Amino acid sequence: MAHVLDRLNSGGRRKLAVATVAGVVVGAVAVPTIADGFDSKSGSAAAAVAPQLSKPAASKTGPAPTVQVNQVGYQTESPKKGTVVTKAKTPLSWSLKDAGGKEVAKGMTVPAGVDPSSGENVHTFDFSKVTKSGKGYTVTIAGQKSAPFAIDDNVYSQLRTDSLAYFYQNRSGIKIDAGLVGKEYARPAGHVDGAASSDQKVPCQPMGCDYTLDVSGGWYDAGDYGKYVVNGGISVAQLMSSYERTLHTKGADGKALGDGRLLVPEHGNKVPDILDEARWEMDFLLKMQVPKGQKLAGMAHHKIHDAQWSELPLRADKSAGKRELHAPSTAATLNLAATAAQAARLFEPYDAKFAAKSLQAARAAWDAAKANPKMFADPGDATGGGAYSDYDVKDEFYWAAAELFITTGDKEYREAVLDSPLHNDSKALFPSTGVSWQSVGGLGALDLATVPNKLGEAETKAVKKTVTQAADRYAADARKAAFGVPYAPDGGRYQWGSNGQVLNNMVVLATAGDITGDTKYRDAVTSGMDYILGRNPMGMSYVTGYGERYAHNQHHRFWAHQKDPKLPQPAPGAVAGGPNSSLDDPVAQTKLKGCAPAKCYLDDIESFSTNEITINWNAPLAWVASYLDDKAA
Repeated sequence: MAHVLDRLNSGGRRKLAVATVAGVVVGAVAVPTIADGFDSKSGSAAAAVAPQLSKPAASKTGPAPTVQVNQVGYQTESPKKGTVVTKAKTPLSWSLKDAGGKEVAKGMTVPAGVDPSSGENVHTFDFSKVTKSGKGYTVTIAGQKSAPFAIDDNVYSQLRTDSLAYFYQNRSGIKIDAGLVGKEYARPAGHVDGAASSDQKVPCQPMGCDYTLDVSGGWYDAGDYGKYVVNGGISVAQLMSSYERTLHTKGADGKALGDGRLLVPEHGNKVPDILDEARWEMDFLLKMQVPKGQKLAGMAHHKIHDAQWSELPLRADKSAGKRELHAPSTAATLNLAATAAQAARLFEPYDAKFAAKSLQAARAAWDAAKANPKMFADPGDATGGGAYSDYDVKDEFYWAAAELFITTGDKEYREAVLDSPLHNDSKALFPSTGVSWQSVGGLGALDLATVPNKLGEAETKAVKKTVTQAADRYAADARKAAFGVPYAPDGGRYQWGSNGQVLNNMVVLATAGDITGDTKYRDAVTSGMDYILGRNPMGMSYVTGYGERYAHNQHHRFWAHQKDPKLPQPAPGAVAGGPNSSLDDPVAQTKLKGCAPAKCYLDDIESFSTNEITINWNAPLAWVASYLDDKAA
């Protein structure tokens, strides 16, 4: 099939009318009010209100609007900017009107010339002085009106819930409950005994190991049913980090991630729901470790997926492909070491036995990786699943050493951090295209800068400077960009999974804001979210269900309404991979030839290189949504 191409670049392989509740509208998202049990201090639904998946109206289609805004909305005290595509060379007047058509602000646009990312002449406009909460605002310029949007501090509260529900809905090995996500998204468990194909006794590829492993559970990676340790690693780390941030950052709202607050089936176990979700993946990652007594004990198998590519569409429980374990790799092993070390410290208050098991696995993985530092995944191993090959694992060693040191304080791991050639190298740890599954060193630096550890005052200060230097670059990129995006890839070419890269840059910006208290970093995060939710050359929100005109045909085997009307569209809160200048699928190559970098996108289920959805793009979306909701509170 067409999607047998390997995942390229650092992004990985690849894949309203307005709803109202209690009179408050945010794009297509219903936001609870205080009357509904809304906690105005925390900025999230009170515990008495059961979490729900949002139910958006259908996306509008047709040509992109010329007046481009965040179609969901703006927080009251945040910057409020937009972009208009126009042939005019001189400033134009703009008018902001409320839902009743009354003008509440006006001004003049600022010509920005021809934007290289879109190839279009554009102006920008700024209505940041408007802070009155309301719904149905629009901006009109030269007779053209924007999509409606809200001004409200709670614009990201529901997005936090929906973006994290993405992970529950893509769990392997468990029934997806209609009581949590609704009938259309419910499905039987996939890849368990009794299903068409099971992960509970999986052999290695031919000429591999002579044992089988139970590798059930975990998250399906993306549009297919493969499970990859290196992509699962960064994803689960960011979910855990979203929670860990609330332990050490003033104003961060841990309650919003707590027991009973998210769409998971583990309510009532006195464990934060976000950790319950993370554990579903951590249990799988631990199962991928080579058992004691085997030749490569302590190493982690790189991935598990079908021997051949499965058809599209296909519900998980109907997937009948032969499942195979692929050879261990150093990168996968270090992903296990890093995430298991992080899990050990976060789960210790809730399950000391699991925490101890995780730390033991992390230490064993570190030792095994040191003994086998050059076991690389075969780039040609891309039949039935992506290869996820990576020949440079200095960043994985740095990340694993950092997490092990934070958790244990051991001298060995401290020395590995300080001796790494990446230590305090801001551009190496945080490239212009962002932290990714191929570039995870920055994850270690972010945690060393924000999680209490024994590195020492001077060294910690240096790591914080490394983070803020990167954030300064990203913030400068956002200020220069006509669409406000904190993303400036070398050569101007947008890479596979560019939206994930934008979101990961936003995580760095947010962390710098937490470290310094400087609002310029928060403002750049806000600007990045504006881009994701509609202020972009496509004039559309890349998050399903959010905004008036949103992506809804992303590449996914079950969320495949475009292929089969009986199946659902992607669930609310799923972010598309976004523009990809390389056009790595036949549909994109046919329909997008000659596209400007930021317009190399197609909302088509077959365009897997621009429109797939995956755990490692939704993880930073969830992190950022949680951060912005906290900042408003």
